[in-house]
Amino acid sequence: MKNSFCIPTALGAICPLALAAAIQSSAIGTSVAAQSPQPSAPTKVQIRNTGARFQLFVNDQPFYIKGAGIEFGSPEKLREHGGNSFRTWSTDNGRDTGKQVLDRALSNGLYVAMGLDVDHERRGFDYDNTNAVARQFELLKSEVLEYRNHPALLLWVVGNELNFEKNPKVWDAVNDLSRMIHALDPNHPTTTTLAGFKQETAKLVKTRAPDLDFISFQMYCDIINLPKYLREAAWDKPYVVTEWGATGHWECGKTAWGAPLENDSTTKADLYEKRFRTVIEPDEKLCLGSYVFLWGNKQERTPTWYGMFLNSGEETAPVDVMHHLWTGGWPTNHSPRLEGAWLDGKTAPESIRLHSGQTYTAKVAAGDPDHDSLTYRWEVMEESAETKIGGDAESKPAQVPGLIAAPQRNEISLQAPNKPGAYRLFAYVFDGQGHAAHANIPFYVEDSGRNRQAAATAGRSQTTSQH
Repeated sequence: MKNSFCIPTALGAICPLALAAAIQSSAIGTSVAAQSPQPSAPTKVQIRNTGARFQLFVNDQPFYIKGAGIEFGSPEKLREHGGNSFRTWSTDNGRDTGKQVLDRALSNGLYVAMGLDVDHERRGFDYDNTNAVARQFELLKSEVLEYRNHPALLLWVVGNELNFEKNPKVWDAVNDLSRMIHALDPNHPTTTTLAGFKQETAKLVKTRAPDLDFISFQMYCDIINLPKYLREAAWDKPYVVTEWGATGHWECGKTAWGAPLENDSTTKADLYEKRFRTVIEPDEKLCLGSYVFLWGNKQERTPTWYGMFLNSGEETAPVDVMHHLWTGGWPTNHSPRLEGAWLDGKTAPESIRLHSGQTYTAKVAAGDPDHDSLTYRWEVMEESAETKIGGDAESKPAQVPGLIAAPQRNEISLQAPNKPGAYRLFAYVFDGQGHAAHANIPFYVEDSGRNRQAAATAGRSQTTSQH
C-alpha cells in the first residue's frame, strides 16, 4: 500500500544511467550527491526514509535540492552559482514551452520541479463546475504525458498556493491529479504548495488529497517560525520549502499612508543567510531542500522586491549569499553593499512628506568589497496601486522623469512632483562587473502653498478673461 506523503522504495524498473557529474552539497552537514540529468531515459526519483531522515534519491543517488524559482531567469547563472534544480509554476511560461524549459535545464545539468497550473477562483474558476474541473484534468493530463519521460524532470508541483481558494473541492481535484500522475508516471513524486503553515490547512490537505507524496511550504519573513509550527503540529513527514527569500510586502512595516517598506539589497542578503542557516539547513530529518525566490526579476509591488537580479541583468547581494550557501565559497566578485539611503535627511520608516515643486537632497552610501569603482542611477516612480495576491502579474508603476539633477551621483537634488500623492525614490549602485545594489524610499507629496496660490491665480485670470 502506498504510504501517504512518502514514495515507496520501489517504483518500477530502475533506469540505468551513466553518472555524468556529481553535484556535491556543502550547504548541509551531510555529503549528498546526484547525477546530472542525461538524455537517454527518464529519471527515477524516490523519497526514502532511512530511519534517521527522509531523503530524496535521484537514480539511486542522494539528492538535496539547492534550488531557485525561475520564471524567465537564467539556468546558466543558477548552475554557475552552485544550484542543482529550479521550479516552475506552469509547463509553458508564455515564452518557452515545457520542452524548451526542460531541455535548457538538461543542457545545464539541472533538474526541474515542474509546475502544473491548477486554476484559481480569483481567475474565475469554479470547483463546483464538474465540466470545468474535467477539462482542467484532461489538459494537465496531456502535459504529464508530454513531459513525464524527460530526464531533467525531478517532480510535479500540482498547483500553487491553493489554500487561497475558498472551495475545499480544490483538494479533491488535486488528489485526482496526483492519482493520475502516479498512474502515468511512476518515476516522479507529486507535491502541492501552501502559502504559510497552518495546522488546520495542512490537515485538510492530508485528508482530501492523501495521494500527494509530500506537502511543500512557501514562507518569507514568517519562515523563521516554521520549526515551531512543525513541532506544534507534530509534523513527521518530508517537505520542501518551495518559496522563501525577501520579507513579504504583506508582513513588513508601512508608512503612515500605507506604503510597504522594502529592505535594501544588503539587508535582504543578510536575511536570506539568516533564514537559511536558522530554518532550512538545520532540518536534516524532514527537509528535502528548498527553492529560493526569485531567480530573476519581476514587478510585485516594486520592480526590485523579490527579484535577485535587476531587470537589466545585474546580480544583487542575495545571489552572492546563495552561492556561498550552495558551494561553501564566495563568488570571485561581490555585489556592492549599502550603508544607508536618505531623503531630506530621513530614512524610509520616517514616513517622509515633501511639498510639491520644492527641492530636496537624497543620498545613498555604498561600498564595494572588491574596491570596484561604483556608479549610480536614480529614478522616481508612482507608488503601485496593485493589491493582487499569489504572485499574479502586476503592471509596473509609471516613472516620473525630469525630477533629478545629476542622477549619476550618490547624492542628488530631487524636485518633488507637482502632483500630490504617493511616490517612491529608487537608488541603484553598480560595480561595473555585473553586480548591483538597490534601495528605495517611499515619500508622499503634499500640495505646497505656492502651488495652491498659483492655481488660484490661474483660476482668477481665467474667470476674468471669460468676462
